[in-house]
Amino acid sequence: MSSAATLAPSLEDEVAPHTAAFYRRALRVLVDAHVPFLVGGAFAHACFTGIRRSTKDLDLFIRREDYDRVAALAQAEGWRSDIPYPHWLAKVYAGEDFIDLIFNSGNGVTPVDELWFRNNAQAEVLGVPVRLANMEDGFLSKAFIMERERYDGADIAHLLQANAEQLDWSGLVQRFGRHWRVLLAHLTLFGYIYPGERHRVPRWVMDQLLARLADETRRPPAVDPHVCAGTLLSREQYLHDVERLGYVDGRLTPASTMTPDDVAVWTEAIPAPPGTDAGQGR
Repeated sequence: MSSAATLAPSLEDEVAPHTAAFYRRALRVLVDAHVPFLVGGAFAHACFTGIRRSTKDLDLFIRREDYDRVAALAQAEGWRSDIPYPHWLAKVYAGEDFIDLIFNSGNGVTPVDELWFRNNAQAEVLGVPVRLANMEDGFLSKAFIMERERYDGADIAHLLQANAEQLDWSGLVQRFGRHWRVLLAHLTLFGYIYPGERHRVPRWVMDQLLARLADETRRPPAVDPHVCAGTLLSREQYLHDVERLGYVDGRLTPASTMTPDDVAVWTEAIPAPPGTDAGQGR
């Protein structure tokens, strides 16, 4: 998509006035300081799909090496910042309102790098001209979110329904890399959700992915590394496999940037089930 594209109105209606003022000031501070950042989350989704929904935060994608600059700017404004999950997420607070600063995915698969900052679409968010995270990177980030309490597959289906012809399909396939089965799963579901629009996914994409699937199926089984990659899709639902069944956690393979400490912190943060005391079970 052309970087000159201007998408969506200011989105003032999606947040309370005092929250909007905080977001607006934060965006302006970062723009004026020339800190590279991209707007994602509900704001970007609204720009690309027209689906507008209230949001409890503002998602900004930054490179990890820019966090200290952002934290210093926040402190100068009287805001508090911290980095609760060093492998992927920091936060900036103004009272109870907050902004998420994202520099990776929770599973450590999609670090924000220079590729994220190429040919970004432009939009006015809360009256501030900003750049948006590219659809392809948003697609990649959402594709792995398959928790019990949150599944972003519908966001991907809507992104495709609204923008299939504008996607950089070659770049998208390349970005998924070794995770091509996850891409194929979402594209297959798109054809199920919108049966009359299956043709909008380029035939060569489906042919290439299905050829990989057929090739894998025909080959003899590889030496079993006893890996469970399910932990790349859900931080909670495959803990049984790695804690009880002896599988290697997919987040601790070259597929992810996470360390054992990162996994431990991210696992500890899983909310306790309703009706249980904090710290009891999962």
